[in-house]
Parts: sequence; C-alpha cells; structure tokens
Amino acid sequence: MAMIVRRSRNSVCLLHEVLSSSHLLPCSYIQRQTYVDVYMKWKKDSFFDSIDTIHRSVQLKPLIALKNCIVSSSPDDYCVPISAISKKGLELGIPIKVAMFLRLYPSVFEEFTGPKYNLPWFRLTQRAVELDREEREVYVKFKDDIILRLKKLILMSGREKMLPLKVIQGLQWYLGLPDEFLRNPEDNLDKCFRLVEMEDGLKGLAVNVDGSERFLSMMQRNAMRRGVYSGVEGEVLEFQLFPSKGLRLKRKIADWFDEFQRLPYVSPYEDYSGLDPNSDTAEKRVVGVLHELLSLFVEHAAERKKLLCLRKHFGLPQKVHKAFERHPYIFYLSLNNKTCTAILKEAYCDRGAIEQHPLAKVRKKYISLMKESADILKRKRLNNRPHDQGNMNIKDLDYTDDEEVKLQQSSSAL
Repeated sequence: MAMIVRRSRNSVCLLHEVLSSSHLLPCSYIQRQTYVDVYMKWKKDSFFDSIDTIHRSVQLKPLIALKNCIVSSSPDDYCVPISAISKKGLELGIPIKVAMFLRLYPSVFEEFTGPKYNLPWFRLTQRAVELDREEREVYVKFKDDIILRLKKLILMSGREKMLPLKVIQGLQWYLGLPDEFLRNPEDNLDKCFRLVEMEDGLKGLAVNVDGSERFLSMMQRNAMRRGVYSGVEGEVLEFQLFPSKGLRLKRKIADWFDEFQRLPYVSPYEDYSGLDPNSDTAEKRVVGVLHELLSLFVEHAAERKKLLCLRKHFGLPQKVHKAFERHPYIFYLSLNNKTCTAILKEAYCDRGAIEQHPLAKVRKKYISLMKESADILKRKRLNNRPHDQGNMNIKDLDYTDDEEVKLQQSSSAL
C-alpha cells in the first residue's frame, strides 16, 4: 500500500477570542494546523463490493421511476400502452429504449397485446402491485421519520438553513422521498418548511426552527448511549473505526490519526463559520458531515459525484472528495458500476449503530423481485430455441445491432 506523508506548519490558534471581560461566545475550539497530506492506494473489499442494495440501485432507480409512472397513469388497473411511456426514457433515467427495459424485468412488468391494433401493452405483475402498496404504506406510516431526514439535511446548511430544490431533488433517491413531497411541498411537508426564492432565481426549501431546539447527530446519540459523551459543545468524540482486511496505516499516519480522533467534535448542525478551514478541526467537521449525511440515506451510501453539489451549501472544501480517501477506516469507496460509490462502513459493520431507513426493507424486496427476471428470461430463451439451429441467425427485426448489444449488456447486469 503506497503512502505519501507531508506535515505542514505546526501552530496553535484560538478560534474565538474574548470579546469583552463579561461577554464570551458559546464555545471555543483549539485548532491545530498539523495537516498530514495522505495518499493511500485504494484497497478492494469484496464485502462492500457485494452489497446488493447498494450496487443494484443503478437498475432499481429507473425501474421504480417507471413503475410510478405506470401507477400514476393508470391507478385502477396498472397497465398502459407502450406509446404512453416510450418517450419518457430520458425523464425516467432509463439508459436504453423503454420497451427493451420493460422486457428485461418480466417479474415486474408483464407484456400483453392491447385491445386495438395489436400494440404491446405493459402492466405490473401481482407481486409488483403488492410491493407498490407496501411502499406507499411505508410513506404514510413513517412520514414523520422521512420528513425529519429531509429537515436534518437542510439544517446542515449552516445559518441559512435552506437548500435549492434542485439540490434536494438530486438527492431524492438517497433520502427515500416520494415524488409528491417535492412536487407539492406545501401540501405534504410540515409547517416548519417553506418555499423561498434564492439567488439566480432558484427556488429553495427552508426550515424554521426554534432557537432552543438542538439537533444531535447520529454519532452524538450513539456516544450518549454508550456513556462516552455528555453532549457539551466542543467535547471530544471519536469516530468508530472499521479497518478492511489487509489495510494497515503506516506509523506516521496512525500517529496523526490518533491526534485527529482526540480533537473536539463539531456537530454538522453547529455553526462552523469560525473554523479555520486549514485546521484538523475543520477536517474533522467535514468527516462528521459526510458521516451524518450517509447515515440519513436509505442505503447509507451514495455516488461520490452526487454529493459535490453540497460543497457550497455545507461549507465543504473544494476537494471534499479526498476526505473519503483519507479516512478508509470510516468510509469505503466502491468502483462497481463504472462509478465511485461512497459507503459508510459503520452502517454495515455495526448493525445497531445506524438507524435503518423505513424504506430499506421494501427496496430489498424489489431487488429480490428483479432477480427473478433472470430466471424467467432464461426459461423463455430455452423454450423458444429452434430445434435445428444450423447457421440461422434469428433476430427481432425491430432491434438494430446497437440496440441488441445494449440489451445484452443490460441483461448481464441482472
């Protein structure tokens, strides 16, 4: 494992000074600028690379979007002609033709011939209908929990306590928010939420909170349960560490990290405006923000690039993505699906530490249903195989060569 270590200037400064003999700011931190520039070679961990709920979400997300489109178009019988949805591939995030995508998942979408002109129609299978109902029941039963997660996301934006709707929509899948929450926030959210006009003409969602109300991060609540944290601002709080097999830190890195752990913990919900951005304390706040953010998500994971839109609003540094690389005992970066996914290790190594999202069980059931499609397609291919294959090259005349390649690639992902 290759590492490069460089220690910068060593100085100590006080974050807050005494403004007068009788007036002190609520808290003060001692910030040490002992930044250690760490380059660590990525280490593969097959355990995190094999978590279905994370890595199959690439296929599950457009499948759920398409299922919702069918339900909203035909809430009585859950069936639509292909012409009603064939042009919505881009809107729904489907990378291939909609009809091809539907045929990839016969366990979810059943194809039949329509009443007119012999056009193909698609309807939800009975299992898919049952899962859709279960999903909607979760939204009703756990509405307060889901809204609280959205509220916490916005509260991490600092003093402004607002985020552009566009940013929230980009994280909607990870937060497990139903479409109507953001489509009609005034009708579906609490009175503490309000729509606001932001700079550049953007619409935003703001949160009004009582000044006496204090929000604790997942780390703080867990530490209080263990009896190692009293909740005082500026108190030391250490991250839970989960080393991957074969991952070892060199002595200089380990010594620095021990010092890093002993620094004061700055909650993601506290004011961070007085922190020196070049200090280790500021970096510990950044790691705390990322930890709390992933703990709010359904799979406790997200594509790393999808989190970059939060830099400006959360006061994160330009190279915030480096924090995942510098702290491999806290986060794991998976390179599956031709992207980089940041995973919170604690959620999968200490099952009781991070509260499970209400939607997590339903998504697991959707993934199980998706997997059944592979067996259905395999049986269909065997049943339709001609007895005398010879040199025959049988194709669906509706498909081009490029589309057939895409279909084969998508089928291999099942």
